[in-house]
Amino acid sequence: MNKSWSFLLSSSLLFCAGGYSADDWLPPLPAWRGASEALIATKQNPWVSPAELSGLADSPDYATTLEYLRKLVDSSDLLELEQFGLSAQGRPLYVVKASKALHKIAQNPQRPLLLVQAGIHSGEIDGKDAGLMLLRDIAHGGKSHLLANTDLLFIPVFSPDGHERRSTTNRMNQRGPVQQGWRATAQNLNLNRDYTKADAPEMQAMLALINRYQPDLYIDVHVTDGEDYQYDITYGFNEPFAAISPNGATWLAKLYRPSVNAALELAGHIPGPLVFGVDSKDFSKGINGWTASPRYSNGYGDVRHLPTVLVENHSLKPYRQRVLGTYVLLEQSLTLLNEQGKALILARQADLQARPKRMALSFKTAEQADVIDFKGMSYELRQSSISGDSYVAWTGKPQLYPQLPVYWDKVTDKEVAIPQAYWLPPEQYSVMQRLKLHGIDVSVLEKPQKVSAQQLGVTAYKFADKPFEGRFMLTEAMFSRATVNRTLPAGWMKVSTDQPLGRLAVALLEPTAPDSFFSWGFFPGMFERTEYFEPYAIEPLIARMLVQHPELQTQFDQALAKDEALKNNPRERYNWFYRQMPYYDQQYLKYPVLIEM
Repeated sequence: MNKSWSFLLSSSLLFCAGGYSADDWLPPLPAWRGASEALIATKQNPWVSPAELSGLADSPDYATTLEYLRKLVDSSDLLELEQFGLSAQGRPLYVVKASKALHKIAQNPQRPLLLVQAGIHSGEIDGKDAGLMLLRDIAHGGKSHLLANTDLLFIPVFSPDGHERRSTTNRMNQRGPVQQGWRATAQNLNLNRDYTKADAPEMQAMLALINRYQPDLYIDVHVTDGEDYQYDITYGFNEPFAAISPNGATWLAKLYRPSVNAALELAGHIPGPLVFGVDSKDFSKGINGWTASPRYSNGYGDVRHLPTVLVENHSLKPYRQRVLGTYVLLEQSLTLLNEQGKALILARQADLQARPKRMALSFKTAEQADVIDFKGMSYELRQSSISGDSYVAWTGKPQLYPQLPVYWDKVTDKEVAIPQAYWLPPEQYSVMQRLKLHGIDVSVLEKPQKVSAQQLGVTAYKFADKPFEGRFMLTEAMFSRATVNRTLPAGWMKVSTDQPLGRLAVALLEPTAPDSFFSWGFFPGMFERTEYFEPYAIEPLIARMLVQHPELQTQFDQALAKDEALKNNPRERYNWFYRQMPYYDQQYLKYPVLIEM
């Protein structure tokens, strides 16, 4: 055995703090055997992967992963390794390209391209080891036919800094691997909340990769937490009834899901929907079917017309079982693209070319439930002497929940009429750069132009009281809208929505959208006043105003009667009049992006 591939198995298979065997605090585990076990290479195979050397009990560190990949790539004309960025700590980000014509990847619009990403949460690393096995079999295991009519991009570890924060005690809710990476990056950012704001260098590199290669299908491999159930491989995408890209979503629902489910079942796995319990203590109340917003990979893919599948392997199933199920899912994805990839390309092009008049920004849960025969597990409610509350104890015994209610997020919560364009002043250069990072076209005025547009003003707002993903988000905001006619000077930037990524531009620049730049706090300056008044100056000005506009006195008296804070705060009384004066900052609380309807 290569020493660089040997892992800390003997010491790690015991939980050192107390001598308990690994994972014995988790719910009982039903026995599993599946046909996919035949995919595991023997130790005598010269291309056995590092994880297979451990019996798929552990996963190699980053250096060992890259060592194996380099050797594999060097051995095959079908593979190529490309660095596409750096992590926050300076670790290289790599993508493996797999094709029978490597120099033509992304150049043939009739040849579908699959992008598979592992390790966005590096404690959830199933996709890496499944991908290494699949690449090995494509290069040396008789599966080169998977590249007959399609190409593959494979990112083994999207978050290498988190990957190297390895420990045997990182994820108490998950069965293996022995050494698990960390959920967040070195900057403590969750990359699967970063797609729209794109603060992390890893995400900025990913967006550049997507723009460069223009994949047709995107698979993001995770491991979930939460309830126990029989399904080992669950996955989902924004369904056609709540999709910004309905054609791509329909391809996923009608072609992808039946094909992948059938392959998983044939291999001995139990595929299921990506769902979450409505009530953690009463599973019979049903489950929630999620529609992702663009901060997440599957929501972002939907709004930029890149069909995206979020895989959430079940954390309570053994690592071996999860990796094998992931292999089957990835292999079948390539198989399907060879057969139905052109239909996906046409569906994606239809979404890119569509120009709808309105766009949903967010969805809420439907009151009327659908139903599903759900393959769950039985459980008991037990009383805790520690918390003083009850908790769910799963028994490990399969239980069918017939006609279980499913409450889908499919009712439009917020929607807008899609404007013709958004206009940004030149001082918002950093926002413009972020838009370009997403692949959105931005033009700059070379000479003045008259524009009739909406100017939004914030009438009420609230910032979060603590940071989330490195930013203080707007948790509440209300707006006034006024039409303004302005001549914009040269240097202003126009973002037209009449472009393939026009709806992504709406998601980022419409301030009422949940993952807009405004909601993420990209415009803090609009909430600050930098000019003020002194009482000795404002007193005579107020007196002059009341002479010239006596109706102000009545308005002021009415405001006093309604507003207790105004009545009891002398400074606020002055502020009431100050807001009526031309000296007041006319840009205060004004959204700095004009919206041309």
